[in-house]
Amino acid sequence: MHMRAKVLGPWELTAGGEALPLHGSRRVSLLARLALSAGQVVTARQLLADVWGDGPAATAPKQLHIVVSKIREHLSPYVGDDVLVTTAGGYRLDLPRDHVDAIEFPRLVRAARAARRQGELAAADRTFRQALALWRGEALTDVTGGWVQIEAARLTEERLTAMEDHVDVRLARGDHNAVVPELIAHLTEHRLRERPSGQLMLALYRAGRASEALEAYQETRRVMLAELGLEPGVALRRLQQAVLRRDPALDLTTPVQRVTLGRPATPAELPAGTPAFTARDLEVEQLAKALSSVPAIVAVDGPGGIGKSALAVHLAHTVADRFPDGTIYLDLRGSTPGLQPLSALDCLGRLLRSLGVGGSAVPSDVDEAAARFRSLTATRELLLILDNALDARQVRPLLPAGPGCAVVVTSRQALTPLDGVHHLSLTGLDAAESTSLLARIVGPERVHGEPEAAERIVALCGGLPLALRVAAARLVARPDWRLSHLAERLGDATRRLDLLQHADLAVRASLSVSLRHLREEPSGQDAAHLFALLGLLDLPTHSVAATAALTDWHEHRVEEALDSLQNVRLLEPAGPARYRMHDLVRIHAREQAGDLSEPGRHAAAVRGVLHHYLATAKTASLLLDPAAALALSGYEADRPGIALGTADDASDWTEQERDNLVAACQQAMAVQDDPQTAFGLVATVYWPLVSKGLNHEVIELQTRAIGIAVACGDHAAEAMGNHLLGWRHQALGRLPDATRHLERALVCWERANRPERMMSTYNGLGIAYAQMGRFDDALDAMEKGRTLAVASGRREFQAAFLGNTAMIYVKLGRLTEAISTGQAGVALWAGLGHAYREGAAYDTLGNAYRRADRIDDAESAYRTAIELQRQGRYPFGVAASEWGLGQTYHDQGRRAEAWACWRRALGILRDIELLTQEEVERLLSQDVPETPAPITNSL
Repeated sequence: MHMRAKVLGPWELTAGGEALPLHGSRRVSLLARLALSAGQVVTARQLLADVWGDGPAATAPKQLHIVVSKIREHLSPYVGDDVLVTTAGGYRLDLPRDHVDAIEFPRLVRAARAARRQGELAAADRTFRQALALWRGEALTDVTGGWVQIEAARLTEERLTAMEDHVDVRLARGDHNAVVPELIAHLTEHRLRERPSGQLMLALYRAGRASEALEAYQETRRVMLAELGLEPGVALRRLQQAVLRRDPALDLTTPVQRVTLGRPATPAELPAGTPAFTARDLEVEQLAKALSSVPAIVAVDGPGGIGKSALAVHLAHTVADRFPDGTIYLDLRGSTPGLQPLSALDCLGRLLRSLGVGGSAVPSDVDEAAARFRSLTATRELLLILDNALDARQVRPLLPAGPGCAVVVTSRQALTPLDGVHHLSLTGLDAAESTSLLARIVGPERVHGEPEAAERIVALCGGLPLALRVAAARLVARPDWRLSHLAERLGDATRRLDLLQHADLAVRASLSVSLRHLREEPSGQDAAHLFALLGLLDLPTHSVAATAALTDWHEHRVEEALDSLQNVRLLEPAGPARYRMHDLVRIHAREQAGDLSEPGRHAAAVRGVLHHYLATAKTASLLLDPAAALALSGYEADRPGIALGTADDASDWTEQERDNLVAACQQAMAVQDDPQTAFGLVATVYWPLVSKGLNHEVIELQTRAIGIAVACGDHAAEAMGNHLLGWRHQALGRLPDATRHLERALVCWERANRPERMMSTYNGLGIAYAQMGRFDDALDAMEKGRTLAVASGRREFQAAFLGNTAMIYVKLGRLTEAISTGQAGVALWAGLGHAYREGAAYDTLGNAYRRADRIDDAESAYRTAIELQRQGRYPFGVAASEWGLGQTYHDQGRRAEAWACWRRALGILRDIELLTQEEVERLLSQDVPETPAPITNSL
């Protein structure tokens, strides 16, 4: 006998029309769960989670086996032994799927909706009734288990939606009088569902009860405000307005409505999808989910060429089957090269013609055309693609009124003025995605045959799909070209935009549209002018303060211009009050700057930015290390820069600007007629960059600066470069390089007649000698430097020489001298306001105490050193003192406290990139870790 399972109401199991009683809550729950997946395997793990929930984990599998056996025993006399099948890892109920009402119901609903799409309203009505008749009450009544509530809620929602779909069909057939009492009863139970509220309003209106239709709206509004604090949705509000003005489109007897509700014209206007569409899986999933609940509007924004249109079309093809009344595609020409954006009236005319309204029936007034469009879409399930929108004003009149409609809009601007919109800002493809796109068009064999050239092309296109498509099109058109040939040609920035143009595809033309729109708007003139000026800079990001230095404008004016450029996606956000320009956009901006033909003003604008960084970097350097005052005394800026107040401010500013500081130095050194700005900038960024562990960048900058100084014959600049380069090499343990540069710096200081500048160089040279074991040379250098310091009255240098001399004494084992000299150095530092330098002096004293077995004194000195260096934002010094404190604890047998210090020290050294994670893990694996190389390399 054939068995049937019914869950759309009280649980019921029948065979041959005879009810099969099944006792036991778990047996019923298990069989119902299997019935909902009839013909499919449900894993034992899933059954245990659903039916047993949080029951005893140890015995649940055994209980599952027992329950399955009891069910088989119960069913065997009626349907045989093989209806409940054991499989690898689970169980399957071998029951035809149309013998389970919860499976048969959605199948019938799909058939009814298909009949409605074909205009077969009688068949749709009949099939909806057949589907809804399967329900005998609340789903899964008398069934228990953690899964039941979720499944019952899902089934109930499907039932309510099907009921409302059925009402639409009945309204289309003129059954408005009969549905009124049913809708009133439906809304009594589901007061917050807006769709049946709208259906009731429409039914009442068609029944000649317009006043009651408006009362129904007011009742819905009252309930929503009372229970949710929300106004009714857009669709319901528009329906109210249509009732108030007695819009003919609501009347079933009008020709327009007969077209709409009888056999509607079903537009299918989507362009073909792009076969090379690549990646964007996450974005498609996110947008498809947003469109799953209508009415819905999704807006995709992003710069030109980023792939917004391709994404919108691909998305539309993915979800089109959800919209039985068709899909309309309209290019609004908001950023189409050579074309003006469509007017609202032009757009509405095209939309109305897509819906079957033509000729003189298309209103000539924008408001009338918009009203007619809303009327025609009030009862449709329509997908509308508005591609290439200029702004929210162009889009707003084009939004349909129907609660079953959805809209996908693309624009360079973020359409935030539109209400109830799901926004997605599209970004460029990553390297792997870009390579995949290139391979799809060019062919995987060519790409895989030249992987390095492909990587270079991808990098030069900067993740911009349009640029990649143009590059790929060129390669397809020239099968004789190697990828390396195109990569080499694209490498020339002056020709790159010329090469990224093929047939009707052109990156430059795409970028020019945004600039044209700015120039056409009076409020966009500043932004258009600023765009060209930004092309003069080689900075990775643009801050408001630096841009103000570029333009000599007030910051408020700068902010407005930068925001305008961001709105049209010629700039992208890079953090608070900070912006980024794509490499291809920068090339276009530089072309615009060249067209302005103002080289003198351009040079002054760039100098303004460089001196902004010079001034601010000097302020930051003095906050991070006040002892740098002498070294930076000769470098003055033309403008004040940013007023930083504390070492924390200086550190934060450096973190934000670190890449710009390096880029500014590189651009300054490329300016041939202004070497002093380059020397000053390279010198002043030394302390901020070093504080962030950017040693490689510092060494590269100083090396280039030395070369320029030698070419200019500037001995002071050459000395400064060698001095700072020597200090970096010494800190990194490259002692031969350090002594070579520091000895050269002494020679250059002497040639420049700057003996007071030799003090710091002697200090560094003495440290390097000491690290090399040349202690006599080290003490001699320290004494020469200290003599100069005493003669000049510079207490900070006297203190530095005393501290370093003390450390040399520690290395020589002359501990009494080390302690007394170290104490003298600490005393000199006190009151000078140089927190991290004073902390370093305490670190030296701690080392001397520890070597002399004065453990308590060592611990106190190290703790003071850590605190002072932390205040002075000197992370390396904190790490060194933490290490020394750890060694002190280890000497006392306090192993746990020692390891706590060592771990903190290693974490700091890793964070400032003086150790790799692998090196940290190696040291942590040792029983007693060896002193890390960066600390060993310090004196």
